[in-house]
Amino acid sequence: MNPSSSRAQSAPQPGTTDRTWPAVSVVMPVLNEERHLTDAVRRILTQEYPGELELVLAIGPSRDRTEEIAARLAAEDPRIVVVANPTGRTPQGLNIAIKASQYSIIVRVDGHSLLPVDYVRAAVETMEETGADNVGGIMAAEGVTPFEQAVARAMTSKIGVGNARFHTGGEAGEVETVYLGTFRRSALERVGGYDETFVRAQDWEMNHRIRQTGGRVYFTPRMRVTYRPRPDLRALAKQYFHTGRWRRVVGREHQGTLNLRYLAPPLAVVAMAAGAVAGAFGFWPGWIVPGGYALAIVAGAAVEGRGLPVSAWLRLPLVFATMHLSWGVGFLTSPPGLGQPTPAKT
Repeated sequence: MNPSSSRAQSAPQPGTTDRTWPAVSVVMPVLNEERHLTDAVRRILTQEYPGELELVLAIGPSRDRTEEIAARLAAEDPRIVVVANPTGRTPQGLNIAIKASQYSIIVRVDGHSLLPVDYVRAAVETMEETGADNVGGIMAAEGVTPFEQAVARAMTSKIGVGNARFHTGGEAGEVETVYLGTFRRSALERVGGYDETFVRAQDWEMNHRIRQTGGRVYFTPRMRVTYRPRPDLRALAKQYFHTGRWRRVVGREHQGTLNLRYLAPPLAVVAMAAGAVAGAFGFWPGWIVPGGYALAIVAGAAVEGRGLPVSAWLRLPLVFATMHLSWGVGFLTSPPGLGQPTPAKT
């Protein structure tokens, strides 16, 4: 990684004290983000942050107008740097963008994430107050269509995703991992950046290494990022299937990191499959398990869906089931060789 620049800007904005604010590099891996890229970039460039800021876009080989939009945005603002990410994969794009950046604080953002205007300032202040190597906040899922609204509600509920604070909120404090993250460059250099064998779950895996090497990962509800959920059932199932697969890879790589929250979906899949098979062969009590699960998610959706439009509320049980079962099946079917480096050809 490049040495960080010492440049910073000290001119205070309204409501700030006369102090020196560290310069910040925002890095964003981008692939097929025509729909959200312009809004995501503008949210970064209009941050109410008193220090200097740059944005590095690592553009993968997209099938839409992403590259054209990125080039236009860079031409309009000299703070934007565009670099190529030939693989299109997230960890490679992040490492490429970090290498091309120049400042000592690295803010990770995705192409479909929308930052509030005080996000960078909150990150820097939290980092300085806590001494943490990585700070992050809430993944505030917000949907537009009825299906996206149902997914957003599921992704911010304990029934949908468990008790992870970056999903459901909570008090500030040390955690295992955070959404996106704002890092000290020194911490990224200490652990060697993102592990590029982790196509998914690379955030959790690297935060584990940061903590294993003496660093702290800190959650604060001050940092709240608007996240756009997947637009349809197929995309949602694919997302959670692959998340489950790669979370098991992390568990293999780092023994002792799996807890009940991660094991609940695969255990539920096994129990329901066993119950359904038993029921199909004439042992009627076997249907109690899948039937009980169905009743539970319908009841849970009735409670968690309060305040949603009826069209979104009706989709919520299916969304819960898709998230749980896709994650569980992905975890159970994760191949032993997944995440292992491909042997070099001789």
